[in-house]
Amino acid sequence: MDKNDFKGWLYLLPAMLFLGVFMVYPLIDVFIYSFEEGYNSASQTFFGIGIYNYSYVLRDPYFLQALKNTFILVVITVPLSTGLALLISVGLSSIKALRNLYQTIYFLPYVTNTLAVGLVFMILFKQTPYTDGLVNLVLKVFGFTPVDFINGPYWAKMLVLSVYTIWVVMPFKVLILTSALASVDQSYYDAARVDGTPQNRVFTKITLPMISPSLFYLFITGFIGAFKAYSDAVALFGSNLNANEMNTIVGYIYDMLYGDSGGYPSFASAAAIILFMIVLTITCINLMISKKHVHY
Repeated sequence: MDKNDFKGWLYLLPAMLFLGVFMVYPLIDVFIYSFEEGYNSASQTFFGIGIYNYSYVLRDPYFLQALKNTFILVVITVPLSTGLALLISVGLSSIKALRNLYQTIYFLPYVTNTLAVGLVFMILFKQTPYTDGLVNLVLKVFGFTPVDFINGPYWAKMLVLSVYTIWVVMPFKVLILTSALASVDQSYYDAARVDGTPQNRVFTKITLPMISPSLFYLFITGFIGAFKAYSDAVALFGSNLNANEMNTIVGYIYDMLYGDSGGYPSFASAAAIILFMIVLTITCINLMISKKHVHY
């Protein structure tokens, strides 16, 4: 190892130590916990090694409900939020006047406290003895029956959670895509204009390929973020998510550790490893797809 290589490793050492202590070691520790059957956190003892924790979690109705909710949330919010963000970003890129003002307005929800945004959504959707909520008032105008979006049918609650999640993640995606669109070399557009290329072909053959790395990044981070959703559901439906059938995998892990049914770190560890494997698998699939469709 020459002197420059040694300096490079020396510069990386603090980051490597940080990642090792706060990421690698906890992951290994959780993996070990997930196989310790009957683990007692008070006495730090267990009575066996096996896969019972995984078997229990995969048969637990609360976990299966959380898994279902999380997958529905991922399937709905990631494509919709990315598509809407792309549409808004293209619109912003075509606006010359007040572009910075519009970008700031779209970015405001991202810097607003999650629970504060959840409170606003509760006011919009929740029925009370005094009002049906603003959304239901609009539905009445069009002749629809009011719906209890917070304590009512499952589909209504999932709709609110999906809209809320899309609203929260949209500003960041708009910011990334607006920056990506601004960085596209204008000479490509000039050449297409000279050739008389239709706008839709310009978008599909020039714009999308040029911003595909940013789109891919947003898809990856969107999937990971949606699988880790928890605070969004708490902001809308309170901490007792199992009673509302709106728990997520992260919420299930938290409940197993600290909730009313908590005190089971082995079950929580097994659920955490399952979540890790799901996210890892989907990320690997996206990476394989990106080799054909992402242009760097």
